[in-house]
Amino acid sequence: MAKKSSQLELPKWATGLWKELGSPDLDSIQGIHSGDLLERRNGLRRDDLVEIQIDARALLSDAEPWIRGRLISSGKSSLEILDEGGFRRFVARDSIVQIVLVAHMRPAYIDDKELLAYEREDMKRRSTLHEKVEKETTGNDDAHLWG
Repeated sequence: MAKKSSQLELPKWATGLWKELGSPDLDSIQGIHSGDLLERRNGLRRDDLVEIQIDARALLSDAEPWIRGRLISSGKSSLEILDEGGFRRFVARDSIVQIVLVAHMRPAYIDDKELLAYEREDMKRRSTLHEKVEKETTGNDDAHLWG
């Protein structure tokens, strides 16, 4: 019996987005769904290539029910997608029927050194900004007063 290739095949619409991200090796960063709990890596990640099906009731009758692209961010009420045409789309979570993960483009969160470094720098920047705003706000320098 022939050995199956583990090479992940991307659909045509996804190859351009994959190249924009530097053509990462996809086999090494795909999800792991079984095995030791500490070794499992699953779930949606930033930069994943996804296909999102929108509820037909939320669309005009002639509109395409699928949005295909790269997941930019995920918020409480919406997802931000960079679609195959290069347009940013914000999709309400309430209108999503299903999300199909085509491929991960980054390692899992805990293994993503670049993302962790970015978040650390972002936290420092935010902390500095909060301190600056607190110092500039009137009435905040009287914390030492009683009564």
